[in-house]
Amino acid sequence: MGWRGILGFEYGIVQAPLGADISGPELVAAVANAGGLGFLRAPDWESPDYLKELIRKTRILTKKPFGVGVVLAFPHEKNIQAILDEKVAVLQVYWGECSEELVLKAHQSGVKIVPQVGSLEEAKKAIHAGVDAIIVQGREAGGHVIGQDALISLLPKVVDLVGDRDIPLIAAGGIVDARGYVAALALGAQGICLGTRFLATEESHAHPAYKRKVVEYDATEYTDVFGRARWPDAPHRVLHTPFFNDCKYIPADQNEAGQPVIGCAIIHDREIEIRHLAGTVPNATTTGDIESMVMYAGQSVGLIKEILPAGEVVKRLVEGAQLLIKNKFSDIL
Repeated sequence: MGWRGILGFEYGIVQAPLGADISGPELVAAVANAGGLGFLRAPDWESPDYLKELIRKTRILTKKPFGVGVVLAFPHEKNIQAILDEKVAVLQVYWGECSEELVLKAHQSGVKIVPQVGSLEEAKKAIHAGVDAIIVQGREAGGHVIGQDALISLLPKVVDLVGDRDIPLIAAGGIVDARGYVAALALGAQGICLGTRFLATEESHAHPAYKRKVVEYDATEYTDVFGRARWPDAPHRVLHTPFFNDCKYIPADQNEAGQPVIGCAIIHDREIEIRHLAGTVPNATTTGDIESMVMYAGQSVGLIKEILPAGEVVKRLVEGAQLLIKNKFSDIL
């Protein structure tokens, strides 16, 4: 069953790499210590020495393996080299081509490589490239969403495509509890990847107001109004806050460039000014008009009722799924 683990990890539970730096060493180590696969998020700019330091900080907090996520839409070659030099367990890549060359390079360093895909076409390419596992993302997911299909229709197609190859599939998009975990297993996944649920944890580096809103709000919307200048053609799912309501009909030719500065933050190793309509979520260091900043969240946000320790999230997912299968489904057979 799924809780027997994937890629050598105790459990098939993956904490998504949360940008820009929401999944830092504390969160990743807490997930790793609980038996899951946690992902740091590499900066969206080349900063290999800083990234090595981030990996080392995480290793002080856990002796267990973990991964780093890289968005290929931004400069990344030196960062990937740093990840491979540090021999991190898993490199996760997104929003760009997971080429055979990159897979070979990772494997030569003893690093497993896992792309996140949002379509059957991307999954085909990933299989051909020789990846170690695939994260299949449905349109329900929070943050930047690469595909158009819902998880319930996309995942079984990818399962059929993989066939009997030894490529574990990890379901992502709208999964927050044991019910979602069991549903993903039923669709053919071996593991699940959660973003929003792990954002609302004690160890996440999100701003406290952001975490509170994830608990408080229950609606999201798929849009493209934030961060158009920095990351064009990258639709995203956001919390439906009063602020979002005010700006969701912004004309297509408008973006954050030239907008007023509404706050600032230290993100990774940089001090960043946050402009109105920027795609930057508030982290724990952010000051300014927090209410008017983008807040990404997945469609099942309404099922998140409290901020928990990350280890407790993992424990509840595993125990809840085991219980559900034992109590709900064993007597059907």
